[in-house]
Amino acid sequence: MSEVTATDLYEVTMALSYVREDMRAPAVFSLFVRDLPPGRGFLVAAGLEPALDRLARFLVDRSDVQAFARALGRPVAEVEPLRGLTFDGEVRAVPEGRLVLAGEPLLEVTAPLPQAQLVETCLLSLLCHQTAVASKAARCVLAAEGRPLVDFSLRRTHGPEAGLQAARLGALVGFAGTSNVAAAQRYGIPATGTMAHSYVQAFASEAEAFRAFARAHPGPVTFLVDTYDTERGVATAARVLAELGRGPGCGIRLDSGDLGELARRARAVLDGAGLRDVRIVASGGLDEYGVAALVRQGAPIDVFAVGTKVGVAADAPALDAAYKIVEYDGRPVMKFSAAKATAPGPKQVFRGPGLRDVIGLANEEPPAGTEPLLRTVMRRGLRVDPPDTLAAARARFEADLAALPEEARRIEEPVAPRPALSTRLSALTTVVRHRIEARSSATEQTEPTAGPVPPVPPAGGPPPDPSPPHRPPWG
Repeated sequence: MSEVTATDLYEVTMALSYVREDMRAPAVFSLFVRDLPPGRGFLVAAGLEPALDRLARFLVDRSDVQAFARALGRPVAEVEPLRGLTFDGEVRAVPEGRLVLAGEPLLEVTAPLPQAQLVETCLLSLLCHQTAVASKAARCVLAAEGRPLVDFSLRRTHGPEAGLQAARLGALVGFAGTSNVAAAQRYGIPATGTMAHSYVQAFASEAEAFRAFARAHPGPVTFLVDTYDTERGVATAARVLAELGRGPGCGIRLDSGDLGELARRARAVLDGAGLRDVRIVASGGLDEYGVAALVRQGAPIDVFAVGTKVGVAADAPALDAAYKIVEYDGRPVMKFSAAKATAPGPKQVFRGPGLRDVIGLANEEPPAGTEPLLRTVMRRGLRVDPPDTLAAARARFEADLAALPEEARRIEEPVAPRPALSTRLSALTTVVRHRIEARSSATEQTEPTAGPVPPVPPAGGPPPDPSPPHRPPWG
């Protein structure tokens, strides 16, 4: 049984039906976030690289067919038509690190219908979780205002794999390091760490603990100073660092209490001991809100270590995302469900200055002064380019963040830009809606045939008007 079986059962039931009905024509599915979570002015596209890896090795083998049959309570022979199914479609996607808004496709898949259906669950799982965590981490970067951030989330994430993802996503948006050794090795991220309170408790005194730690680690060290009394711990750390001749590169870590006030007192003690180069690291339940508050106070904190709340995107752990069919066999399709309507046809996002985005059809020419966000990243089931790098993703993130309007950058009550719709997409949506409504109200007792494909509004029409931008009419 392979990772292919990590899917929802209804993907299997639908794919099996499609195969039996010989519905193998190309289908286009669009993955997008309906609405941004409260407290978000933007999202950071993430998870594409592992998603492409998953698609490239997608294969329904004999053990998968057996697993599907057991889950369905059916004979293996009835599920055998799925055996050997691979992904040999096309993927267009927003590269990792780009900022995205509500309603904008993160990814679009074009593949034979059974293939496009079977990969839904894994794509949603990979992109949604990682986009949520990357967006939370990005807001920490904004809050820190240039101060280094490090990832301490592994022990509180929802499993080791999620911890690896959190470390990678932190690095993608500019974190300086991670405590996760596996992530540091896999992704080339600087590893960082200090000590636990249990280490200090294992010794007869803080001074003995600090001296022993320094003997074991001849380079720069960081002492955890709040095991007992923080101010005495800082004084002890300063004394040990001074007597050992340690200073530049070393630090102390504050992990509890009033971090702003304790940092001010600690800075005074360290400076008084001639240890102006010793840094203060703050941790303990921090996220963008806590970091922003400390920065506003002017707390003399040099490094922020963020963990639990960032690694699980605590205030917005899930995205209201969807993976919906928008075209089958050349026929644009949409749905009308309350608060979950979709727009028809393959799409593109055209980005203008200041994230003034226009959502249009994939075959439209970009409006003047804009660039298309979605790129073709996979053809015939193979990557178009070598795997992306964290450095490239970080550069894209930094460029988009610099262009983000100030109201969307706010930590408290941000206001997200809203993409506009192109003239052609709006017209196609109207045409398809009217066609479906007409068929639904028909009085014929027999089911109507699919009928001709509705005409797409001509490319030579008026260009999209992104001002004033408005919310797309789908959820």
